[in-house]
Amino acid sequence: MKGVLIAATVALIISLLGTPAAIRLLRRKGYGQLIRDDGPTTHHTKMGTPTMGGAVIIAATLGGYGIAHLALWQGPTASGLLVLGLMLGLGGVGFLDDFIKIYKQRSLGLRSRAKLGGQAVVGITFGVLALQWKDGRGLTPASTHLSFVRDTGLAFGAIGFVIWAYLMISAASNGMNLTDGLDGLASGTSVMVLASYVIISFWEFGNACATGSGPGCYDARDPLDLALVGAAAMGACFGFLWWNASPARIFMGDTGSLALGGLVAGLAITTRTELLLVVLGGLFVLETLSVILQVGVFKVTRKRVFNMAPIHHHFELAGWAENTVIVRFWIIAGLAIAFGLGVFYAEFLSHNPLS
Repeated sequence: MKGVLIAATVALIISLLGTPAAIRLLRRKGYGQLIRDDGPTTHHTKMGTPTMGGAVIIAATLGGYGIAHLALWQGPTASGLLVLGLMLGLGGVGFLDDFIKIYKQRSLGLRSRAKLGGQAVVGITFGVLALQWKDGRGLTPASTHLSFVRDTGLAFGAIGFVIWAYLMISAASNGMNLTDGLDGLASGTSVMVLASYVIISFWEFGNACATGSGPGCYDARDPLDLALVGAAAMGACFGFLWWNASPARIFMGDTGSLALGGLVAGLAITTRTELLLVVLGGLFVLETLSVILQVGVFKVTRKRVFNMAPIHHHFELAGWAENTVIVRFWIIAGLAIAFGLGVFYAEFLSHNPLS
């Protein structure tokens, strides 16, 4: 628990103090956000707000994780490094997207094929490496079995797992990217989702099969180190949210949204809670489905289901104030997370009923 607290606190401080410095630097460089012409007109006032703030979140996460290990005088684990590597890789793809937008002064950065290609390279590399480095019990950072709150009996095989990991990582990073359309919406939701993974991974550590915890024990390889990763990222998002809350003084950009989406997917894979992410990340799923539904129906009927997609823009155009949309969507995210944690704990109780 000490390491978790150190990781979260250090990352919070780095992010809280480092973000204003990033704002000044980005303003001096002229790295401001470009706004879509077809979006809500109220967003036009945000033109020029510094973007690429996700770099601060990444740096704070790495700093919190690294200093926690130095304080404990312990080395990192394969699982922790792989998840952080996934975050860095997708953050790099997002950085290229943001930089192209700024350099070419357009709201479109990387072409869709190039972006998907970058995500594929990073996701497939993670999937391959996650099946390496067995520990003393023969466990690798990831499992080839499909998981919900733990591994199920359905096995993908190595190739099938790599494909599944890529699809998960791509879906989570794109879902986070779609959610990042209002001040503080994605960063605030990320805080809650990451907090849930701190709870899950620390619970798995306390009830690990390696310590002979009895019925319902967990076979995740490095749960305590994954708790450190989640805590560091949570602290980093908390500190960033201080400056990203409405009215935002900085945006995370694709640098942050792709990185955070990948991080969450990596935590789900390494904690053996892949399908549970659909519940915990319910808001990201809602945002993604709204876009899929809007595009699909429009192609068939030439009519729109929503005023605009993703769905948070629908409510803005329906007359809701931006802060109202943000807070209500945070409530939806919180309810989804509470339900997901309830499912996780209820499954554990099914093996260890209360007397």
